[in-house]
Amino acid sequence: MQVVVLAGGFGTRLRPWTYEIPKPILPMLDKTLLEHVVEVVPENMVDEVVVAGGYKVDDIEEYFKQADVPYDVTIVKEMEPLGTGGALGNCRDVISGQFICLNGDIISSLDMQVGMDLHKENGGIGTLALWEVEDPTRFGIVGVDDEQRVTQFKEKPKKEEVFSNLINAGSYLFEDSIFDYIPKGRSSLEREVFPVLAREHQLNGFSFEGYFIDAGTPKSWSLGVQASIANKRWKRGKRINSNWFADDTVSIDGASRVEDSMLSSGASIQSARLSKCSLLNDVKVGEHSILTETLVGRNTVIGSNCSLDNVVVDHGSIIPDNTVLSNTQWPNIE
Repeated sequence: MQVVVLAGGFGTRLRPWTYEIPKPILPMLDKTLLEHVVEVVPENMVDEVVVAGGYKVDDIEEYFKQADVPYDVTIVKEMEPLGTGGALGNCRDVISGQFICLNGDIISSLDMQVGMDLHKENGGIGTLALWEVEDPTRFGIVGVDDEQRVTQFKEKPKKEEVFSNLINAGSYLFEDSIFDYIPKGRSSLEREVFPVLAREHQLNGFSFEGYFIDAGTPKSWSLGVQASIANKRWKRGKRINSNWFADDTVSIDGASRVEDSMLSSGASIQSARLSKCSLLNDVKVGEHSILTETLVGRNTVIGSNCSLDNVVVDHGSIIPDNTVLSNTQWPNIE
């Protein structure tokens, strides 16, 4: 089976990390974000991953030429932003038969085998994974009947338009006849395609439990890391308390307090406090510094007595002693 990953964004919310590394190949524990996304499909079912995107796709292609993954990776390049429908429609010449389509930054406990079984039973053109929320107004809401067939789909409804607390979880199984409903050029699956298919009774929907995280912001990236640690979503490395250690090159002195953090190779932490942080390769944190929900790029030195709260630090940075930063980027070039 082919898996399409919609990765058309620029990763703006994770800048400056994504100026150098495109979001699909940012490392989360020992895998890329894209690999985590694809994991919702049973591994033995995936023979090709088709990445639909336009930003730094040559870097993505080059990475997967060298990577040890059990599937081929094909890039379908967007020359301009096409929206979710246009990005998928752009893949019509390389897709055949039944396939999976996934938004490119979702970390979840979803098992798409459940959707595949439902689709086999109900038929139709597509089957959508659904997630229950208290306030669905920021999402696409989905109504389903007793047979798990989709009856309505409404993108970002007003409060008075809400008919369901089940939202579109950005993970789908489609027949290739979906392309008959997608126009050439820019379009939206959520606004233009799904409502039509719902009216024609061509969609199914199934909900799942566990966790569902859009890892596209610094805070939600940290949540994705925590979920990946808690659910042992790695092949190499080890968990120590609530942290993931890449290997034995990670060094933390006895006076440090570190929790819920990702510590990549070469991390060195001296008498510092870290909570819900992600350190890429070869990061050094100085004495008495406090880091919270902070993402630190590779080859970075953070000085002593620093306080960083919800900061994304660029690769190769030097943070001077006594620096205090909150809810920002380093360096802040915007």
